[in-house]
Amino acid sequence: MTMLSNTYGIAARNFTAFPEMPDARALVDYGMRVEELGYDSLWVWDHILLGVEPHFPILDSLTTLTAIAARTSKIKLGTGILVLPLRNPVALAKQLSSMDHFSGGRLIMGMASGWYKREFDAMGIPFNKRGKLMDENLEILNRLWTEKMVDGKYMAHDISAAVMYPKPLQQPRMPILIGGYVDKVLQRAATAGDGWLTYFYSPESFAKSWAKLRAFAREGGKDPEALLNASQLPIMIGPSRAAVRDEMMDWLNKEWDFPEHSDCSRESAIMGSVDECVEQLKAHVAVGVQKIIFVPYKYRMDQVEIIAREIIPRMKAK
Repeated sequence: MTMLSNTYGIAARNFTAFPEMPDARALVDYGMRVEELGYDSLWVWDHILLGVEPHFPILDSLTTLTAIAARTSKIKLGTGILVLPLRNPVALAKQLSSMDHFSGGRLIMGMASGWYKREFDAMGIPFNKRGKLMDENLEILNRLWTEKMVDGKYMAHDISAAVMYPKPLQQPRMPILIGGYVDKVLQRAATAGDGWLTYFYSPESFAKSWAKLRAFAREGGKDPEALLNASQLPIMIGPSRAAVRDEMMDWLNKEWDFPEHSDCSRESAIMGSVDECVEQLKAHVAVGVQKIIFVPYKYRMDQVEIIAREIIPRMKAK
């Protein structure tokens, strides 16, 4: 049993579809409310620039989590995911360590190498080196958080006698889940991170990639039983699956991306009555999903509340 098994988080709406703008105050209120409802964790999305036509206004992920942390006390706080190559890893190590202290050790970091070339170009970061940057940045973060003094030469960083304190409140650091779908990323999640964060995967697709990840862990000398995972899943509860399908698919088509050559799919959506949704969710748990992160239909509070009151208790029941 891992620290994530049979836990249930929820996504927050820190990005919107233009011309609507994200509401900073409403996000803090949302965080307070979902803590009251008993969700284990709250997760935000991360981009700096997102979309052209349409484009998607977005509030910074770490600033949003810091604001929510200040008004909550128990709920864990995560990124799903943080685009790590876009961040200076030395500055990020300091920021995340500080956030871990201010939140009382509640951070769970989802990180990935990114996919949106225009964003990299605007930031002056080479898109074609994002995998190498991802690996180096993970190494720099881990070293600054766990070593007394760090020396090392990297592509963009010449680190000499670097001493960074305080270390994260969580020891040796907060959990890091790696997002992505190609084999190289699954290997990174199994060996350089603590596990994997998926996005809109069916149970069958999850099982296929999870088996690969466990094999990569064994090959890398890590215990596959210690790996963590979390799965982000869209959900809409209504009279029946047939009754809500059209609305859900319209939302998924308008506001969400499904990368080519990945197993991310609209068909992963959990839809229908409470009974139907519980049955669909149990299929994910049966193939090894530990934590489910709900992405409720349009972030509607009626959906958020019915998940907390009628679905999560059924999922937790033995």
